[in-house]
Amino acid sequence: MTEKMRSLNYFFLYECLFTLTFWNSICLSVGNGVSTPVYHYLPEDGSDNKIRSLSPLYKNSPKSRASFDWVVIQNTTESLSLSEIKNKDVKKLIDLLSNFKKGSRLQYLTLSNISVDWIYFVKILQTIWHSSIEYFNINNMTQLSNIYHYNFDYSGTSVKALTMKKILITSLYFSQDDLYKIFSDMNIAALTIAESEMIHMLCPSSDSPFKYLNFLKNDLTDLLFQGCETLIHLEKFILRRNKFKSLSKASLMTSHMQSLSYLDMSSNMLHHDGAEEQCQWADSLVELDLSSNQLTESVFECLPVHLKRLDLQNNQIASVPKGIAELKSLRELNLASNRLSDLPVCSRFPALAALNVEMNSMLAPSSDLVESCQRVGELQAGHNPFKCSCELRAFLRLERQRAGKLSGWPEAYVCQYPEDLRGTELQDFHVSELSCNSTLLLVTALLVTLVLVAVVAFLCIYLDAPWYVRMTWQWTQTKRRAWHSCPKEQEVALQFHAFISYSARDSLWVTNELIPNLEKGEGCVRLCQHERDFIPGKSIVENIIDCIEKSYKLIFVLSPNFVQSEWCHYELYFAHHKLFSDSSDSLILILLEPIPPYIIPARYHKLKALMAKRTYLEWPKERSKHALFWANLRAAVSINLPMADGNIFGECN
Repeated sequence: MTEKMRSLNYFFLYECLFTLTFWNSICLSVGNGVSTPVYHYLPEDGSDNKIRSLSPLYKNSPKSRASFDWVVIQNTTESLSLSEIKNKDVKKLIDLLSNFKKGSRLQYLTLSNISVDWIYFVKILQTIWHSSIEYFNINNMTQLSNIYHYNFDYSGTSVKALTMKKILITSLYFSQDDLYKIFSDMNIAALTIAESEMIHMLCPSSDSPFKYLNFLKNDLTDLLFQGCETLIHLEKFILRRNKFKSLSKASLMTSHMQSLSYLDMSSNMLHHDGAEEQCQWADSLVELDLSSNQLTESVFECLPVHLKRLDLQNNQIASVPKGIAELKSLRELNLASNRLSDLPVCSRFPALAALNVEMNSMLAPSSDLVESCQRVGELQAGHNPFKCSCELRAFLRLERQRAGKLSGWPEAYVCQYPEDLRGTELQDFHVSELSCNSTLLLVTALLVTLVLVAVVAFLCIYLDAPWYVRMTWQWTQTKRRAWHSCPKEQEVALQFHAFISYSARDSLWVTNELIPNLEKGEGCVRLCQHERDFIPGKSIVENIIDCIEKSYKLIFVLSPNFVQSEWCHYELYFAHHKLFSDSSDSLILILLEPIPPYIIPARYHKLKALMAKRTYLEWPKERSKHALFWANLRAAVSINLPMADGNIFGECN
């Protein structure tokens, strides 16, 4: 029989083949690699010496005499599955299993849907411990009675692996040591206790032979195995979906595990703030899964130095710090579904062969970082919000140099910005050298300018353009005087041309660009800035509402920082309220930096609606377009405001 057939037979619960009167609640299945009914093994003349027939367990029962004899296939059966076992069935089960002494072929045993007292469970376990069974699997067991100390005899066992899933303990008061010591001191290679709400496990009392431990989906915490020095042979440790919080304590847990090579702590609540005590991992650890936790970039200060495979997907990592120590042996790094805005410095990982940075926030990876990742054998960078511009050329060159080896190319690489290119695959995006080469563009612009100057000069002379300019200027001045002649009473409630809402992280741009260009430029614009114009003593919310009501326009400086600010959310809410209550058109949206739609929190649905329905001003990166930007913004907020002395704010001397 092949190993594959054995495995299938072991993990699959057979149908109930027949039910004996004296075993009326247990479903039985046996096999030697295929699902074969028990009666196929019954000899017609009783001459087969490989099969021994036992008398019914209830010899004096007339009802049992009419039933089939119980047959134990000692030398042909390799797997056995039993289900629906209760207290009254334990003696019969033990009698059955006692027949499979060492030397029998039975190696795989599965018990399902068990509901027995503690003493019966340990007796079943003790019987199996001294049988020929090597792999014991328990599915869906309810422990009924009180748990107490039991002197378990671990000697002379054939058991190699014990798997227990969905174990429910109904006892409310018992010593945890009595429960966990039975399992922690087992002299087997593999132990699995999964989906059982287990809150603790004892450290083995002596050097343990465990090579594999799987505690999937329990309630284990940072207290597990702290200071434990007896798991010296443990190689693979799975702690997925538990309640671990401290990454440094997790590292200390492994510090004495001399043989540990693989650790899975995914789907916990791990974090590391950098201020905790130093991390101390097992030197032998080469594979570490920390996916689906709460880790930030500080996690790179607390990693094993000999790692070969590291999974950090679905965390909160915004960047890979440049000052981290080199992980010279790292071959696979998974950073998918984080908050990365750029590629990591791949030169920090000289052996890196596979890098996954899918589903992050990368608009256009930096050219120097793209250069550092050229030697990575497998690079996955799809499903990012790419901004198709000149800055993306270095990344496109990387794809061409890799000759199509960029994973997911081209379907997973699509333009998100600008709006007119959204949905375009990067392989179809082309940008001219002229538009991206500033020197060439400057020379070309200069030549074009000279030609235009010559043409305009000729037209001015030929068409008498100065006369038309003079007439236009006079018309503009007339319109300006008409505007200033409006009654002052119409605007008595307004004190500011505009109220500015922005994130504190964007304050440098507001202070150095926005305010100087509006207040000190033409038009004498008066802006309301919270740092300058909020009234001391009032609450922040009162100041926000008051300033919004006294402002003609409301300027919102939008960026990824904006959507992370709670106060910006308040200001947007009050502005949206004013927009509908006054039926006004007072909102001005300035897009300082592109905002990927998926990073906008759900509570910003008003912002999503506004950006979808309203025109906004986008801050141009090209300095040549700044003048037009400020002119458009100044025109949008232009209005005459009354001053305290009766003058009109907006009349410049």
